[in-house]
Amino acid sequence: MSVPTPPLTLGVEEEYQIIDPVSRDLYAYVSEFMQQDQRRESKLDLKPEFMQSQVEIGTSVCRDVSEVRKEITRLRRAVCEMAEENGVAIAAASTHPFAKWQEQIITEGIRYKELLDDMQGVAQQLLIFGMHVHVGFGADEDSKNLMIEIMNQSRYFIPHLLALSTSSPFWHGRNTGLKSYRSVVFEAMPRTGIPHSFTSWAEYKSFEQLLGQVGAFGKQDTNAKIWWDIRPHPRYDTLEFRIADICTRVEECICLAALFQAICAKLLKLRRQNMAWRSYRHMHISENKWRAVRYGISGELIDFGIRKSVPFRQLAEELLLFVDDVVDELGSRKEVEYVKTILDGGTSADRQLAVYQAHGGDANNEEALQAVVDHLVQETKEGL
Repeated sequence: MSVPTPPLTLGVEEEYQIIDPVSRDLYAYVSEFMQQDQRRESKLDLKPEFMQSQVEIGTSVCRDVSEVRKEITRLRRAVCEMAEENGVAIAAASTHPFAKWQEQIITEGIRYKELLDDMQGVAQQLLIFGMHVHVGFGADEDSKNLMIEIMNQSRYFIPHLLALSTSSPFWHGRNTGLKSYRSVVFEAMPRTGIPHSFTSWAEYKSFEQLLGQVGAFGKQDTNAKIWWDIRPHPRYDTLEFRIADICTRVEECICLAALFQAICAKLLKLRRQNMAWRSYRHMHISENKWRAVRYGISGELIDFGIRKSVPFRQLAEELLLFVDDVVDELGSRKEVEYVKTILDGGTSADRQLAVYQAHGGDANNEEALQAVVDHLVQETKEGL
């Protein structure tokens, strides 16, 4: 098979929390946002999510990371301004520190009703917020097969990417002890988590078609309800990275998008040189993913080649070396190397926990959690 050169375009989706600035709780307000957006001269194309206290934005197709920066900055700024005009606020984190799923208003519509009917209590608890990054591939058969190869190999990096993005240490008013509790909540759903490997695009489509044939995707929704950490998108010609918690700081978001793209570019470069990244088994990646969920960048991952646990910082530096020969061509060296800033200053989860402890932590739980919300609202606006 010839090795085509995919465009490696980028697109980013972010799901934000809508915050009542008085109570600091989540606020069901997305319908009002949607109505106002329709009246704007320059529409943001806001999208509702499963719960009315969530709002989603999506960039246009971006040729490179510099365009991602412009788009994400523009959209975040516009949503934050719209929120302030309406007396509410926006926060980017994958769980709210103390909001309860039982108190949320579900968005109306056939799609969400069917999800709720099908998944029952599992769906009701999906009070989580994510970030999805799309990396563009071609529409022809060779490009689709190449996408599957890259998905198979990039699974190894799932724990690394999750650790760098963690932003969900709290759930229902308690410190969970985990850096990404969103990952735990979401994996209660079917067809989530680390994808299995496939030999070809045809084998993947056969699996997808089988699930559709037996009714796994529901009667109303023709899109494949496969929610793996990495997946071929059911409508776009993209490899969609869904593993990350939403990043609180815009610079972190841009860094993660650049890193996703750089990993794909490096694996494609190896392929053109008739080489490939080593394929790891599902159970190996799962073990490291748990460590990323639990400890984030503060822990260790297993280097299965040398059969030892290695500090995450060392592995992150090795990842930067791995993509070093493609980032200049992509124009993303500065953005990718922001990983070093994350390693030095911590992720959103680390900073949230620091704020929590500084305000009394468990001994002063309510006030400490409200301080975390204020911190998230402020950090979400940084750099805009």
